[in-house]
Amino acid sequence: MSKTPPPADGFVRRIGPFQATAINMSQMCGIGPFVTIPLMVAAFGGPQAVIGFVAGAVLALADGLIWAELGASMPGSGGSYVYLRQAFQYRTGKLMPFLFVWTAMLFIPLIMSTGVVGFVQYLGYLAPGMGRTTGDLTGLGVIALVIVLLWRGIEHIARISAVMWTVMIASVTLVIAAAASDFSADLAFTYPAHAFEFTSNTFWIGFAAGLTIGIYDYLGYNTTAYMGAEVKDPGRTLPRSIIFSILGIMAIYLLLQIGTLGVIDWHRMTDPSDIASTSVASAVLEETWGKAAADIVTVLILITAFASVFAGLLGGSRVPYDAARERVFFRPYAKLHPKHRFPMLGLATMGVVTAIGFLIGRHTDLATLIQLLTTVMVIVQALAQVVALTALRKRQPGLRRPYRMWLYPLPSIIALVGWLVIYGYADKNSPGRHPIEWSLAWLALGCVAFVAWARYEKVWPFGPKEISEDYLARQDSGADPQDSGTETVTA
Repeated sequence: MSKTPPPADGFVRRIGPFQATAINMSQMCGIGPFVTIPLMVAAFGGPQAVIGFVAGAVLALADGLIWAELGASMPGSGGSYVYLRQAFQYRTGKLMPFLFVWTAMLFIPLIMSTGVVGFVQYLGYLAPGMGRTTGDLTGLGVIALVIVLLWRGIEHIARISAVMWTVMIASVTLVIAAAASDFSADLAFTYPAHAFEFTSNTFWIGFAAGLTIGIYDYLGYNTTAYMGAEVKDPGRTLPRSIIFSILGIMAIYLLLQIGTLGVIDWHRMTDPSDIASTSVASAVLEETWGKAAADIVTVLILITAFASVFAGLLGGSRVPYDAARERVFFRPYAKLHPKHRFPMLGLATMGVVTAIGFLIGRHTDLATLIQLLTTVMVIVQALAQVVALTALRKRQPGLRRPYRMWLYPLPSIIALVGWLVIYGYADKNSPGRHPIEWSLAWLALGCVAFVAWARYEKVWPFGPKEISEDYLARQDSGADPQDSGTETVTA
C-alpha cells in the first residue's frame, strides 16, 4: 500500500463547514420522515411512535461520535473503508475493508432507492391517476437525472447541495408550521391501552422495528466522512458537520412527528386506502391550509427527496475509489474523470444498483426494503466500526486525533447495543423475508470473493500482510497538514 498522501491530481479540498453540514442534512432529511411516520405508527400501534424517533436520535448521536473521531483522525475518501483498513490490517490483512466495500456497494444505493420510492409515492399525490408502469419509469428517470448532475466538478456540486438544503429546510418548516396552526393535543397524546407495557414482548418487537426505521431516517450524518479528502480543514469540519446535522435533524423530526400526530388521526396512517398512509405530509397541509398549499409543499418535498438521493450518491460513489487505488477492490474503480476529478465507475455502478433497488421496493414494500438494507449494513460497517475505534486507540496511540469521543467508551457501548437490537429482531420484524439470513449469505459470498481476489493479488492469506499506518506516516512527515490538525474540536 502507498504510504504517501494522495497524488497531486487527486481530490481537491473545496467543501467548507456550511456545505458539509448541508450535504449531511440533505441526505438525512430527504423523503425519509415523510414516508416513515406512518410506518413508525404502524410499528408501535399508536402515537407513542415518537419513541422510535427519539431512540433513533440516541443511536445516531452515539454512532455519530464514532464517525467524528475516526473521520477527524483519518479524513480520506471512502469513510469506513479507511477506518477498517487501518484498524483490522494487523490480524486479517485486507479482509475487512474489502468486505465493507462489498457490502457498501449494495446498502448505500439501496438507501438511495428508498428515497426514489418515496419520491414516486408523493408524486402520486399530485398525479393520483399515475399507474405502476408510469411510476416505475418516472423513478428511473429521476435516478438518471441525478447521475447527470453528479457528472461534474465538486465545486458545482457543493453549490447545488447548498440550494437543495435550503429547499429541504423550507419544506419541513412549512409542514411543521401547518401542523402547529391546527394542532390537537388530544390526537397527539392520547395513547391506546397497553401502549407502554414494557414487560410485553410485543412492545419490544415494535420498539426494534421503530428503532430500525428511526436510524434509517437519520442515516446520512456520515456522508461527508466518505468525502474526507474533499473537505477543508477536516479535523474541525467533519466532527462539527456530523454532530450539528444530527442535533438539527433531531429537532426537526420531533417537531414534524408530533405535529403530524396532532393533525392526522393515527388510525388513518395505518389504512392503505387513505392518502395519509402514503403522503402524510400532503395530508397535513390539505387538512390545515387546503389543497393548493398541499400541492405546493408536495413539490418542495419532491425536491427534498431528490436532494437526498443526490447527496447520498455523491458521498457513496467515493467509497470504492480509495479501495481500488490501494488494490483492495477492482482496479477500474480507481479511475477519476480526467477533467472533473470524480470516480466515474463508482458513480455509474451505484446508479445502476439504485435503479434495481428502486424497482424491488416498488414491487414489494418500503418497510421490507428498509429492514433488508439496514441488516446488511450492521455487521460490516456499524458493529465493525465500534470495534475499530477501540482497536485504533490501542494500535495507534500516537495518531493525532483533532476530535476525541466525548465520554468514551459510553457512546460506543450505546451504539453497540442499539445495532445488536436492530439485527437481533430483524427476522421478527420481517416475517418470511429472512433479512438476517440474506445478510449472512451476502457476507459469505463476500468472503468467497475476497479469497478469489486475495489469491489473484497474492496478499494475505496467500501472501504477507501489508501493514501501512498511513496517517501516522503523514503526520510524521508533515504531509497534508489539513489531514491532521492539532486543535481539539469542542463543537
